[in-house]
Amino acid sequence: MRYTTQFLLSALSAAQFPAPSLPEVAFLGRSNVGKSSLLNALVDEKAAKVSSTPGRTRAINFFKLLDERQRPTMMFADLPGYGYAKVSKSISAEWPKFIEPYLSGRENLSLCVCLVDSNVEPQPSDAQLFEWLRAHGREFVVVATKADRLSGNQRTRNLAAIKKAHRLDEILAVSAKTGYGIKELWAKIEEAGNRE
Repeated sequence: MRYTTQFLLSALSAAQFPAPSLPEVAFLGRSNVGKSSLLNALVDEKAAKVSSTPGRTRAINFFKLLDERQRPTMMFADLPGYGYAKVSKSISAEWPKFIEPYLSGRENLSLCVCLVDSNVEPQPSDAQLFEWLRAHGREFVVVATKADRLSGNQRTRNLAAIKKAHRLDEILAVSAKTGYGIKELWAKIEEAGNRE
């Protein structure tokens, strides 16, 4: 299905979250993992702002997805990146105050799309996120971005290492640049949205 996006709002506190009326898909990942590029590739438009400076997103940005008849079908939530050293400690200290309540208490959150860089070895901050999501019973899918930068053999090796390190049954390799894996990711998103 073809969607268009409508930016809804940026929330810096739980009080600012939109009413939980539609199935919601949250996008999480380290700063510089290519989250904004992937979001834009999914909807085939420039919905999320791509910055050359990692760690720029400081709020949860909510986007409404509209079907061909312009009916709202689901929401995307773009969460601030984590694990980037240059992000000031005062900002990152604020994140748990609204990100953790969002992830643990958001009743219409049907899927967390967790991004890892397929070119980077498994990171402790990603492991921490996956353990937290498992402990809170949140459904999540792990997506390895920037897959176009690897040869077939490298991709297989890197994905196997990430799966083993993070105890994952499945990992989806995607490329925002070439569109590789986008269709498979959409299938996961729509499946989760239809379960609501």
